[in-house]
Order: sequence, then C-alpha cells, then structure tokens
Amino acid sequence: MDGVLRYRGRCITPAEVAGIQALMAAHPGASRRALSEMLCRRWDWRQPNGALCAMVCRGLLLALHRAGQIQLPPVRWVNPNPLARRGGERRPPRLVPVDPTPLTGPLAALRPLTIAEVRGTPEERLVNSLVAQYHPLGYTHPVGEQLKYLVTAQGRPVACLLWSSAARHLGPRDRFIGWGAEVRRMHLRLLAYNTRFLILPWVQVPHLASHLLGRMARMVPADWQRRYGHPVLFLETFVDPARSRGTCYRAANWVVLGQTTGRGKNAPSKRPTRSRKLILGYPLTPRFRALLGAGR
Repeated sequence: MDGVLRYRGRCITPAEVAGIQALMAAHPGASRRALSEMLCRRWDWRQPNGALCAMVCRGLLLALHRAGQIQLPPVRWVNPNPLARRGGERRPPRLVPVDPTPLTGPLAALRPLTIAEVRGTPEERLVNSLVAQYHPLGYTHPVGEQLKYLVTAQGRPVACLLWSSAARHLGPRDRFIGWGAEVRRMHLRLLAYNTRFLILPWVQVPHLASHLLGRMARMVPADWQRRYGHPVLFLETFVDPARSRGTCYRAANWVVLGQTTGRGKNAPSKRPTRSRKLILGYPLTPRFRALLGAGR
C-alpha cells in the first residue's frame, strides 16, 4: 500500500499527511473541529447533499493522531450527549406507556394507517421507547444515515420501523449485486438497512407486516432523498432463523441472498462468534445493478 493509512476506503498518502501537518502549523490555535472543517474545504470533501464530511474527517484526524502521523491539539469540549460518547455507556430510551388493548381483525378494518417519518420530532422518543420495550433485540442507536417511522391506526401506535446505513461488507449481497470492493465503497451509501421492524404484540392483524414493507419500499427512497440528498436503490435486512423465517419479508417479495458468516464486523479471528443470520434484499428498481455500478 502506497499510503500511510486507509480510512473508510480512502488511502491517505504521505503527501496528504504533509498537507495536514502544514494546515495545522498555519493555524496553531485551531480546534479539532475547526481543523476538520478546513481540511474538508481544502479537499472538497462533501456529502451528497453538499454538507462537509466534518465528522468523518475528525475520525480520520484522530486515526492519524493515534497512528503517530500527526499531533492533534488537546480536546477542548466533551459532548454531553451520551450517544456521542464512543465507548461509554448509553442512556436507554425513556419508556413511554401506551394502551395495550388488543387490536385484531382484518387489515381493512384497521385502515386508514398513518405512517410518519419521525426522526427529530417529539414522536421519535415514542418509537425508541416502543422498540426498547417490545422488540426482541431491544433498542440500539442506528449508525450513520437513518430514518425512523411510526405507524398509527385509530389514534394508537401499531408498528415501528428503523432504517440506517447498510453493512459495509456482505459477501452474498455483494455477489448478488455484482460488486467488487472498490465499486462497493463508491455506492454503498445507496443502500438502506432495516435495523428494526416491530409490530406491537397486542396487534394481531393478518398481512399487516407485508403491507407495511410494501409501503416502506415507496416511502424510504423519497424520505432518504429529502433528508440526505441522494437516492436509495436497494434495501436489506437480517433475520435470525432461530427466531423467524422472515415470512413477512418473503411475502413482500424480498429475496433471500444467503447467510452471514457469524463473525461480526470486528471479529479478531475467522471463527463464528454469533448466530448466522439470513440476509434478505429488496431492489427498488429493475436497473439496480447498473445504477449501483455492477460489473465496473
């Protein structure tokens, strides 16, 4: 490798490190945040919506600092938000009580269903609470770009769906799309991962789950474009076969792509450390392979 460090697919060269050192020398009083923003502007390092990649850049500068390539200034401010404290404990969502009276019957009787994207709204707290209380895996804060949906009927919550940035590397998915490593790094942002799908336990309505997944396939791309300034072309999720066969996904025409290795993204060895999950995918356009750069 010609670079001194590879960070999120970007190979950092000695010349770039020298440029960072010169930038720091020219601004000796600048904070880490200010340095990351200046470096983003110098490299024209931006998100698809035009915003600076300042957070990713701060991670790069910290990686270079830890590797002994640069010497960052001392930290001036610690974010009081516990979600921003990597490695520290995260405060669980505050639990919100809801009415558990059973909702049963055919799907037509439950309509109209209201599906709202609630990220950054007061209803986000309710979604986090419901997932924490009633999803088998509980609540974990989504990674990267993300959307959260609350489904209501008759004035009551009935379901929640959480989406985030896709997993960096999944062999069966990448082979299904036709990706090599470099093309995957270029187009991974065009995928969305369904991290949680919860129908509240007192809601017993046949076909509700597959119906909601069908509506998500239309809503997620539009909401992602609105919030992050780029489209989504492919959806993915994991299903633990010990808990479920993923019947609702299959009924909504999702495709079983294969299984995970069971090693996790940070496993120090090649031996499985957790259960193997089914990988399911849903292309949002017939041209998904061409648009995702397959074969390039």
